[in-house]
Amino acid sequence: MRQISRHLLFCAVASLGLAQPCLAATAAAELQVRIGYLAYIPDTGPLLSNVIPEPGDAGLRGAELAITDSNSTGRFLKHSYSLSSAQHDDSAGLLEAADELHAQGLRLFVVNAPAATLRQLSRRLDDSLLLNAGSRDDSLRQSECLPNVLHTLPSRAMLADALAQFLSVRKWSRWLLISGPTEDDQAYAAALKRAAKRFGQQIVAEKPWSFDNDQRRSAQAEMPLFTQTKEYDVVLVADERGDFGEYLPYQTWYPRPVAGTQGLTATGWHKTVETYGAAQLQKRFEAHAGRWMNDRDYAAWIAVRSIASAVSKLRASDAAAIQQLALSDRLPLDGFKGRKLSFRSWNGQLRQPIPLVHPRALVSNSPQDGFLHPSSELDSLGFDQPEVSCDLAGSRT
Repeated sequence: MRQISRHLLFCAVASLGLAQPCLAATAAAELQVRIGYLAYIPDTGPLLSNVIPEPGDAGLRGAELAITDSNSTGRFLKHSYSLSSAQHDDSAGLLEAADELHAQGLRLFVVNAPAATLRQLSRRLDDSLLLNAGSRDDSLRQSECLPNVLHTLPSRAMLADALAQFLSVRKWSRWLLISGPTEDDQAYAAALKRAAKRFGQQIVAEKPWSFDNDQRRSAQAEMPLFTQTKEYDVVLVADERGDFGEYLPYQTWYPRPVAGTQGLTATGWHKTVETYGAAQLQKRFEAHAGRWMNDRDYAAWIAVRSIASAVSKLRASDAAAIQQLALSDRLPLDGFKGRKLSFRSWNGQLRQPIPLVHPRALVSNSPQDGFLHPSSELDSLGFDQPEVSCDLAGSRT
């Protein structure tokens, strides 16, 4: 009411023939929030499991939808949101584009890029807030917490813990672990090993995948022999690129389920998530993008919505103030996952339930019942505060 009264006072002055103050007051009342979207997806090389390609606009469409959603709610507060996007096929090009957007005054960015590029962006845009919607790298949440970065994409440790909790409930405690040769495969395999130790699972055998032939032709012949070892309850696969993992189900030596990067998969978002209002989000996204929403789309969507929620509370778009609010306990977020989401104060990771899915159905959600935590059950997924060597909230005070 106080703001409205001031506006009416200006307009009353304008009625005496001084119109300029009224127009200036109207313009000043609207808050312009400019957000940048930065994307660099490295070439993954030739894929063997390439029947269903990954969308090239993953992440961007989620950010665009969040801008629309934010403007729908923001107009009542006279907040206007806009998105400036830059997508490049090399890291150097993206860094240059980021510098240009920064020179134009942008200080809020959603980033869909590998960990190495995110580190460079964090240094170059040191007076900005970056929300990581593209890298699952565990070191960014455990030992290399970048001072101006929050994470909306779940880490590998969160995904592995979510899967391990479900396997513990089902009493599938003996694992055969098969990992691919890439750095990402090895990183996910390390997260699975950590989860196995954390939740009392046993890795009965570990096998590296080193074949380079086309498994579409030889899966039936090679997979059963390759998976022959001591008896196991489940096959855990670390194949983030999709070179061989799709050919493991129904081809194992023992008739056992497959989980990990293929088979039963832990993910930040999936088409089959429909409860708690998620179906409405799915429909809006499909109408906007013409395809299903994936985990990077959701991570970019919730990143923009996190900014908008903070701006609504602060009535300002200052990057440092938004990060400080996000790292406090005063910014609960609605993410259509059945619980209020929030950022961990120690490493900036968004707390969130993790869906466990196969391609056409939701199987479960973690954290599983019975896995308790002193403060939040969501902190049973990923790196808890005692396991992290950095403290973002403490460094900001």
